[in-house]
Amino acid sequence: MLSKEGEQSMNIEMTVSTAVADLALGGAFTFDALFDAVRQRRQRKLRVVELAELGDHDGICAVWLTTDTEDLILHAHSDSVLHRQQFVLHEFAHMILGHCDGDECSEVDALLPDIPPHTRGRLLRRQDLDTGTEIAAESLADRLAAGIRGSAFAESRYSEIFA
Repeated sequence: MLSKEGEQSMNIEMTVSTAVADLALGGAFTFDALFDAVRQRRQRKLRVVELAELGDHDGICAVWLTTDTEDLILHAHSDSVLHRQQFVLHEFAHMILGHCDGDECSEVDALLPDIPPHTRGRLLRRQDLDTGTEIAAESLADRLAAGIRGSAFAESRYSEIFA
């Protein structure tokens, strides 16, 4: 008999595997191909912008904001390209998994009336990183990173040289 944690891990793994398969990118793909797949899936403009001030004092590495017409990912600066990529992939994962679609992020908060409800809900929940939503997003981000690494590996001459 599986524990509740074991069941949650299996459900997250199944959710992540289904999400990767639904992207129809195969086992290895480029960041650009993933970007296009996410944009097409959401049928919206998608922008990724580095915001150097992000994370300096609040610890937030990236945030996904939505408007009526576009998705915007703001991410912190990092000297590591892989680290910056992981910030963005985590936000892509939330999009792919449908987090905050529909009414899921529609909490009303009178303290932040100028911030759209779905954005407000996501920002406030980001403080709890042990939720199933955050764990699933990070797991999917890891799988997406592996697909991108697989593409870079396939395009290199590594196997010709070291095989």
